[in-house]
Amino acid sequence: MARRPGWLRGWEGLLLVILILVVAFNVINTRYYLGIQNLVNLFELHIEEIMVALTMTFLIVNGEIDLTVGSMMGLAGCVMASMWEKGIPVQYGIATALVVGILAGAFNGFMSTYVGLSSLIVTLAGLIGFRGLAFVLLEDRSVGNFPEWFNHLGQQPLIGPFPFAVLAFFVMLAISIVILHSTGFGRYVYVIGNNKEVARYAGVNVRRVKMTLFVASGLVSAFAGLLLAARTGSMRGDTGTGTELTVITMVVFGGVSIFGGTGSLFGVLLSILITLNLRNGMGLLNISGDVQTGVLGLLLVVAVFVPTMGNALRSLFKRRQVSTHLPVAEEQKGGTP
Repeated sequence: MARRPGWLRGWEGLLLVILILVVAFNVINTRYYLGIQNLVNLFELHIEEIMVALTMTFLIVNGEIDLTVGSMMGLAGCVMASMWEKGIPVQYGIATALVVGILAGAFNGFMSTYVGLSSLIVTLAGLIGFRGLAFVLLEDRSVGNFPEWFNHLGQQPLIGPFPFAVLAFFVMLAISIVILHSTGFGRYVYVIGNNKEVARYAGVNVRRVKMTLFVASGLVSAFAGLLLAARTGSMRGDTGTGTELTVITMVVFGGVSIFGGTGSLFGVLLSILITLNLRNGMGLLNISGDVQTGVLGLLLVVAVFVPTMGNALRSLFKRRQVSTHLPVAEEQKGGTP
């Protein structure tokens, strides 16, 4: 397991304190917060975003980013809905949408790792392109009336009060934690994120690791888009717009360095819980969606600013320590016969 610097462990501790304060605020200010259905809704209403946050964690730790996740969710759902509208069974639409997600992820990975373009530029172009394809498929129409069994995947409880989508997230979370923190592949993700040239000289197949991560991101985004279609019961070309902002905020606020190489899924999980509880609490207090988005944007700024300032202050402190001890060391050296 890649070791994390002390500030990150401290950041995770701070996140835990923030989570406790947010939960306490919600408990005090609304009597509906502790209801079983509300706690399930806390996950269910944003389950697609937090699924995608898992694969985004791998990518950002690896020093990459994927801005296509929201448009990929929309495209996958529109592919399935378009095929359903033409009379093709939903099962074939699901399979096709997942293949489209894999191909889109492979395209992003190929352009970033083999062609050598910045993943920021590649996926920014993909964000626009995939969204355009979604509008081509459905135009301005909303397609729904999916089979009942499909809608149940996102709406009806499967085990206890939990629907399929929520259970799928916790399974994916457990698998992701094991892979990133307890396997050789996870160590490669960290090593490449710290310095891909060093990783390459050490014999790590950098291109294969990065391609795997981009393909996984495309696949999970497509899967999340299908679950979103099941939960809402319909699809439009603009479905999933803005999801990338929320996902990146969750990951970076969880302590994952935007420059790669550091972070953990434990911190991201705390960040997810804070984000979900903030949104849930603000929703119960009838705070508008625009204000909620502004709060998330503020969290992203804080998540980038605080660690950067912490690193700068530590560097300044170390330099001062060196400059303080250097004259003493030189004096001792000069006095030696």
